[in-house]
Amino acid sequence: MTKIKMSTRPKPTLSPSKRNIQPVAKAPALITPKKNGHASPANTISVMIADDHTFLREALHSLIATDKSFSIVAEADNGRKAVDLALEKRPNVLLMDIGMPRLNGLEAARQIRHLAPEVKVILLTAFSTDQYIQKMVDEDIQGYLLKDSPSNLLMHAIQEVSKGNRFFSPAISRRMKSIYDDLGGGGDEKKAVKLTCREVEVLQLIAEGGANKQIAGELNISIKTVEKHRQNLMDKLRIHDTASLTRYAISSGVIDNMVQTLLPL
Repeated sequence: MTKIKMSTRPKPTLSPSKRNIQPVAKAPALITPKKNGHASPANTISVMIADDHTFLREALHSLIATDKSFSIVAEADNGRKAVDLALEKRPNVLLMDIGMPRLNGLEAARQIRHLAPEVKVILLTAFSTDQYIQKMVDEDIQGYLLKDSPSNLLMHAIQEVSKGNRFFSPAISRRMKSIYDDLGGGGDEKKAVKLTCREVEVLQLIAEGGANKQIAGELNISIKTVEKHRQNLMDKLRIHDTASLTRYAISSGVIDNMVQTLLPL
């Protein structure tokens, strides 16, 4: 019987081109642009809203969300939370009500401007008092709008402030010009009492009805430290009772006179 010898030569390997098989292309990596530490579509302005009135906050959210060039990254219902979230989210623009509990918008804006100067702040208010305007100028706030401003003005303000420009309601601009004209005309400028950031915080909480123990818990400081700040306030302002401190807080714009007492006595 004849044996058939099998070949042990390896079979030739066909290249992809000879087998008519196209090489698999590597999928491009997906890149999500980031702005100020959070994911955001390219060329989108990140916006944060701070207002203690829920319906106003929701109305602002709905309005801003209609424009795809904006992305809302956070919301806050009091000044202290606004500071914390602004430092965490680092929005391009922060819309903030002035008359908020726990920490008013002006003081919150001052702290944010110091700790995160890249965050542009637009203050929203129903009032255009000289005290508010002067403090806004002193703290280098980029925008100041009255709450009765038309929606298109608000959207334009966000765009302009995000570019580094300043934007004020027409009524605010006119009042600012009047204030500076009065100063330039030789009027006596009354020197304001300078309070520290902590003293302003304590003053607002006192005016909102907080007792020393509650204020200490809110600010995470000792009761003795609260008592010291209270005494310093009275000495600086030449005030000797809590009721007078509250009146001063309202008249100087530290607290909105429409803000209700939030901390029980």
